[in-house]
Amino acid sequence: MAKKLGPPILLGVITVFALYFLTGGGTDDKDELRQTFEIEAIYFDSSHIEISFLDKSEKTSSVVMEILGMEKTFQKTYSDSEFVEIVPFPNTPKYGWEIHPIVLEIEHEEFGHIQLKTEVHPFGEPVPPVIYSRP
Repeated sequence: MAKKLGPPILLGVITVFALYFLTGGGTDDKDELRQTFEIEAIYFDSSHIEISFLDKSEKTSSVVMEILGMEKTFQKTYSDSEFVEIVPFPNTPKYGWEIHPIVLEIEHEEFGHIQLKTEVHPFGEPVPPVIYSRP
């Protein structure tokens, strides 16, 4: 009796395409966002986080920034293409900075509505990746 090769081959082709697009092999429209926006959130031993945002195109009309995972969520709105915010943070989190992501909701003249997400990192440690999305 002959084996059917169709389903395994189809599964292989789908897997290859999925990996291709997930690893950025397809057209990545996020390169333009990476070149335009900068965000960093640094924890300093003096018990505060410094969050900086820069839109190199200077076409941002508003930004809503949230720090999630806190007892009371920190939220603030900005109407500029650049800001630095100092947020008191008494202790490093017991379960790591991943539980306190920084999320920006950006309104941009050229790109429309954009979201950026990153994590806090202690001063002197590598900068975590930024996730760019267009909802």
